[in-house]
Order: sequence, then structure tokens, then C-alpha cells
Amino acid sequence: MPRTIAILILLSIWNWALSQTDSSYVELLNIRYLPANETGVDSLQSLNLVLPDDVSHGPILIWIGGGAWSFVNRHVEMDLARKLAHASIAVATIGHRLSSAVWRDPERNTGVVHPTHAEDVAAAVKWIVDNASKYRYDTEQIYIGGFSSGAHLASLIALDPSYLQKHNLDLDIFKGVIPISGAYDIENYYEVFLNGNNPNLAKEHVQAVFGESREEMRKYSPTSYLQNLKAPMLIITDAGLTNYTRIFENGLKDAGFKNYEVHYETELGHGALWRHLSFDEESKYRQMMIDFIHKRL
Repeated sequence: MPRTIAILILLSIWNWALSQTDSSYVELLNIRYLPANETGVDSLQSLNLVLPDDVSHGPILIWIGGGAWSFVNRHVEMDLARKLAHASIAVATIGHRLSSAVWRDPERNTGVVHPTHAEDVAAAVKWIVDNASKYRYDTEQIYIGGFSSGAHLASLIALDPSYLQKHNLDLDIFKGVIPISGAYDIENYYEVFLNGNNPNLAKEHVQAVFGESREEMRKYSPTSYLQNLKAPMLIITDAGLTNYTRIFENGLKDAGFKNYEVHYETELGHGALWRHLSFDEESKYRQMMIDFIHKRL
């Protein structure tokens, strides 16, 4: 393991607009994916939609942003969503309830524990499926992906059928999966911190999200369900999280799954890769996402 392991959180300058005027797409913000009586006043359980004007019944990418399961903000993913909409791909950026994070801010001492995050994402997937005709995208062209902690959640939803089964959905709802710079074996993720330079993060970060049980950590690891993988995968990782992705790739090989491609970025770190995807006028990794979706239309 490298000496410094990046926490799955995006610490960038949050500079976004909640409305955008562009004739090529439409933005719909803060849509609750659960009935009001189930969400109460928790606005985190909402999503944003970016819909290309020039496409009817086209693909949609369900996208879960990063933030260590504790700082996820669907609005900061809108720059990426707009760029994908320019490529005729609808995007839903998903919010979910958050865990505590006293390791970063002592006042953030309350929050949910997994599997709450994944349950919220599954509910959002159900909403996406149910509202396809209203918003003009195709239920036969649904993709799911995410960055950092969102990569973990996207992979888990696509591999562990229990979350979607609660909504009478199957794993084959996904045409493809795009996890970027995630951790996929949570027990390993915990051990990296426990045996590293910041052992307090094993408790204050990892256990705060997933609980103290090793059995539960394995239960919430996408690597525990690789035998269920049905959809093609595009896997990308930054230079700091290479080892986490290698564990995932080796698991895919051991499971005999061949319908995936993996790309290891050797220079860009965690936040730099996210900014490259979101803000750069030209991004080879964003283009990989677009090509991955378009070639399956």
C-alpha cells in the first residue's frame, strides 16, 4: 500500500450554479425520489435531472457523487452532468443521507450508518424507472456510476440484488456500470487505515459509515457479490487509489467475468481526476464514459 491513502472524499472548491440556461438541455432540480411522508424534511433524498433536448428515449446515467459517504452533494456533480447531456446522455445526480464525520469536523457527530446510503440509491433507481416516459429516457438504456464513495455505491447496487429487490427490480435493469476511484472491499479499506498513519480514521471514518463488525464490512463490499455481475463495466481510478481498484479487478478475473475495461490514471490524484472529469473542456476519461454508453445504443 502507498504511504498515503486518500480518503474517499472530494475536497475541492465548490463552485456551482443551481440553474443553467442552455438550449441543448433542461435541468430539473431537487426532485424527491420518495413520497413526502417517507422523507419528511430530509432534502438529501432528492435528485437532479439534466435532460438533453435533442434526444427522446435515449440513455440515462444514474450518477452518485463522492464525499466519503458523509459530504456527498448532488449539486457539485452538475458540471459533469451538463457535459454528458451535450453528448446526448441524460443524467440523474443522486443525493442520499449522510454519515457522521468527526474526523474532519467535530460538529458532524451524527449521521446514518450503512446500508442507509445504498437503500436511498435503490429508491432513486426505482424513481428513475417509474418516470422514464414522463422525462423521455429509455428504461432499456439505464447506466449507473459514481465517483469515490459513489463508485462503491454504484457497484454495490449493481452487484448485490437485495437493494433493488425491495423495489421489485432486478440487476439486469442496468445496461452498464461506471465506477471511478472507489473502494470495493470495505474490510480492506478499514485495515488500510487501521494499520496506517491515521488509525483513528478506522473508527471515526470507516466504522462511522459501516459499523464495527467485520462481517458487516464484508456484506457491504461489492467484491462479495462479483458472481452476480451481469452488466459491462468501465472502471477508472486515480493515481492514489490504484490498490483498491486492483483488488476489484483481481476479483473480476477470479470470477471469470470478462466484459469490463479498467484504466489506471498514473498522474492525476483523487480530486484532480474529479476536476478533470467535471470541468476540463476536453477529458479523455469523460470521453471514455461517453463512448462506453454510446457504443451500446
